[in-house]
Amino acid sequence: MTITITAFERSPDGGKGLARDLRVRWALEEVGQPYDVRPVSFVAMKTPAYRTLQPFGQIPAYTEGDLVLFESGAIVLHIAEHHEGLLPRDANGRARAITWMFAAVGTIEPPILELVTAKLIEGREPWTAQRMPLVEARIHTRLQELSNHLGDGDWLDGAFSAGDLMMVHVLQRLKPSGILDQHPSLAAYVARGEARPAYQRAFAAQLAINALP
Repeated sequence: MTITITAFERSPDGGKGLARDLRVRWALEEVGQPYDVRPVSFVAMKTPAYRTLQPFGQIPAYTEGDLVLFESGAIVLHIAEHHEGLLPRDANGRARAITWMFAAVGTIEPPILELVTAKLIEGREPWTAQRMPLVEARIHTRLQELSNHLGDGDWLDGAFSAGDLMMVHVLQRLKPSGILDQHPSLAAYVARGEARPAYQRAFAAQLAINALP
């Protein structure tokens, strides 16, 4: 059965790898599964037809035969559970890797997205200047806690896993702000993820869509 994922017809970031279909592409590349990509416009994303795949009108959606999934974390977990390479074979190791997937989207990503909202949506509000230090402080707290756990390790729990895949992609959103560079061990961690051949293939494929005339 052919795997098909949806992606932005034109990504808001211009193909810099921040759109969440990158997580799914990367996971599929890591496990060596071929897939098709269906580019979707912003208008098409809000149609009733598309919402049968993704109720919230977002990307990515994932189809494989009669299986339809949405939410990038759920899709990556499905891929990791059905193909070798993203979850340890021992039960405890698998459970820990899944825990890190949830930590990425449930603990680390929310304050990072709050920063994005504060800059892009609320940037002209009169209270933004006062609020920004509080937003950044919450991010630094979480990053320091994550850095403390990582220590001198290459990955969060031994070998690279789906937990690292999700965490690296979440942290990438901080690169334009310069905040990530203030935590050198995490900046190096993200760089290791980006150096993986599977990531490079996924990134190139996403960028190619945005390079089309």
